Amino acid sequence: MEAIAVLYEHPEWFIPLFSELERRGIPYDKLDARRLVFTPGASVDYGLVVNRMSPSAYLRGAKHAIFTTLHYLSHLKRLGVPTINGYDAFSVEISKVTQLALLATLGLRGPRTRVINRAELAPLAAEGLTFPVLIKPNVGGSGGGIRSFEHPADLESAAGDGSLDLGMDHTALIQEVLPAEGGHIVRVEVLDGEFLYAIRVYPKPGSGFNLCPADICQERSEEIAGVATDLCPAEPAEKSGLKIEAYRPPERVIREVLSIARAARLDLGVSSIWSMSGTAKSTTMTSTLCRTSSPMHPQSWASILSNNWQTTS
Repeated sequence: MEAIAVLYEHPEWFIPLFSELERRGIPYDKLDARRLVFTPGASVDYGLVVNRMSPSAYLRGAKHAIFTTLHYLSHLKRLGVPTINGYDAFSVEISKVTQLALLATLGLRGPRTRVINRAELAPLAAEGLTFPVLIKPNVGGSGGGIRSFEHPADLESAAGDGSLDLGMDHTALIQEVLPAEGGHIVRVEVLDGEFLYAIRVYPKPGSGFNLCPADICQERSEEIAGVATDLCPAEPAEKSGLKIEAYRPPERVIREVLSIARAARLDLGVSSIWSMSGTAKSTTMTSTLCRTSSPMHPQSWASILSNNWQTTS
């Protein structure tokens, strides 16, 4: 059988997965997205490619890998190479503008937003929006580059002094702030088209915009509010004040999240952060769509990859 290729960027997150694939005797290649080389149009000798690239790579000095990965996934799509979370899914993941458009297409609510490509356009684009507003780079992850402005004058000052960063594709969103009812947001995880679990995330006020719960997972066998933490692939990190707890969203919300996963063609894992605004009947999605880092044991990942690999080979 042809080998599995794991396309990745983080140097440590996937060591347990690689070890498990080796233990099972499953042939695989590591494709480091930071040092990617390929020939357009040339054949690829892989039975399955697994895309585990993250748009937060730019926070680790690997922003150059994001768009190269997109081109490589396009290459695989043209060749018909079976790919988990391929070109279509990654195109959605790396663009907040595309994510919001997808929500609108599905009839789901999102915060009122304007899109700009020059910093000086921010004050004009924000007219009619309710402050405070956020400026978000279109491409990004882990809350990087997001700034909050309480008043129009503050935004006008930042637009004039050159401090607004529109991100690597020079596209940014101006978005109304959606208060999190009860002081929490909800993160819903989907695996292979099915609801996996959900958690409430309680950020500490003023602690920033990185709401990824993976960063507070600990590599030991214990549970935090009913959520197993010994399965988390991320490195432990100090995140004072951020806590999580297990939660079952309303069935309607689960159905909406599943519809997002299908529309975005996300094969293996999706996160959707949403917030209650007023009542359960007025849930508003606040982005973000991504291939989850998914607190799954490497054995679970290896089993899923093996099943897909055997099916496609």
